[in-house]
Amino acid sequence: MKLLVTGATGKLGSKVISSLLKSVAAEDLAVSVRNPNKAEELRELGVDVRHGDFDHPDTLDHAFKDVDRLLIISTDGDNETRIRQHGNAVQAAERAGVKFIAYTSIANATDSENLMAPPHVATEAAIIKTGIPYTFLRNNWYLENEIGSIQAVKAGAPWATSAGDGKVGWALQQDYADAAAAVLTGSGHENKVYELSGPLLTQEQLASAVGKVLDKLIEVKQVSDEEYAEIMKSAGLPDFAIPIVVGIQQSIRNGSLEVENSDFEKVLGRSLTPIEKGLAKLVSE
Repeated sequence: MKLLVTGATGKLGSKVISSLLKSVAAEDLAVSVRNPNKAEELRELGVDVRHGDFDHPDTLDHAFKDVDRLLIISTDGDNETRIRQHGNAVQAAERAGVKFIAYTSIANATDSENLMAPPHVATEAAIIKTGIPYTFLRNNWYLENEIGSIQAVKAGAPWATSAGDGKVGWALQQDYADAAAAVLTGSGHENKVYELSGPLLTQEQLASAVGKVLDKLIEVKQVSDEEYAEIMKSAGLPDFAIPIVVGIQQSIRNGSLEVENSDFEKVLGRSLTPIEKGLAKLVSE
């Protein structure tokens, strides 16, 4: 049985591959990457490295050939780009006769007001339309997304946010990767939707956990969206990224990531990495 992971040289994809190689023979594993040169280490391990570019569907026909189970990791970019790219991947999977698709979606996708939800809604619908058995891995939020804020408070800045009392189900990216690997290699996951969410925390609660790890008192500064934009701009974020990070704060504030569910540990077959342990790992890296 051939398993294939897209975006395998990315941050999440590389962790999924590491997890899979603990239980899957390298010759049974393939990866689809835009730049095969970046996957040379995987090739040396015996993994089948294939060129696949979501912007060039013809490359995907070769990349997905003879694949039984496929993990599509969502791409980066604006919503329109992601919808097009994901659609190309789903159509290629259908043409290739793939027998199962796992897809990394977002929390509560179909009912979400998160600014990043539209591509996931479109992709989930496209996968269902193919009739191919699927699992939607509705990932909440990566703890790694807060590295910038952690670095800022280490340097003496307050924890700035405009998310108010909105709660987030943070978890380490490795936990999400292990869940994806478990679904790709396991059975009984067909046509399932898993809400993968860690313990729900506010910004204040997360900042408090960071403070314990750093052994320092962290000031949480609740600001307006406009003030948050200025803080991010002064921190060096490019202009195109400012509306995105502000939109994320708005999405947290409106509760779009406040999804409480036990699916994560059920899929993993173990407990999630505790938040403070995860933060300690990030701080030490």
